[in-house]
Amino acid sequence: MNRDFFQSGIKLYRAKRYKNALEEFLQVKKDPSEDVDLSYYLGLCYANLEQYEDALVYLEQVVTLHTDLLMIYQCRLLLSYIYTITRRFKLAEFELDELIKAGFESPQVYSILSYSLYAQNNTDRSLEYLDKALEMEPENPNLLNSKGYINADKERDIEEALAYCKKAVRIKNDHPAYLDSLGWAYYKTGRYEEARVYLKRAYSLASGNKTIAGHLKAVMDAEKKSSGEEAL
Repeated sequence: MNRDFFQSGIKLYRAKRYKNALEEFLQVKKDPSEDVDLSYYLGLCYANLEQYEDALVYLEQVVTLHTDLLMIYQCRLLLSYIYTITRRFKLAEFELDELIKAGFESPQVYSILSYSLYAQNNTDRSLEYLDKALEMEPENPNLLNSKGYINADKERDIEEALAYCKKAVRIKNDHPAYLDSLGWAYYKTGRYEEARVYLKRAYSLASGNKTIAGHLKAVMDAEKKSSGEEAL
């Protein structure tokens, strides 16, 4: 292996310069199928660049051929995430089940499994796995936000949902997804003014986000409707 390109790629990857790192790794004069460490970094670069189909090729090689258990764990977890966001839920659940069987139970595993089930409208099981994740990391803002958002979106115990969302925002008050969830929870309670404040903050941090824009529009439409009814 040409170690210069490989080591240069690793340095760039660690600096989060994924495109530059990928260019270095692609210059290594060796077949990635014969070098699982090269496959590992190629897979991670492609995943971070959201070139998911390319990432899958290399991550699957690592899972099949590598002997490092932590690398296998990381790649299975990433595979499950990619399969979930590309709506290949059975493949995602297979990877997650393999991790659980191997004893790699973690908040991340349960969180992705929860997301996969929620995307398939299996809300009860989704919340079960989210609760398992929260038992392991009760102060994890991402988990708190997910719990609050799901309960709010499905209109299950809205006040509890609001409490979870508030806690996530207290921990990280500049995260657009958390602000969006809190605004949406306020909307579901009928508190449109508070909803609008948080959703506008969320959108200012993530302008162009279609989900946040949709939530903000729903709130503004509800406010207009409410104002019209009051005028009558």
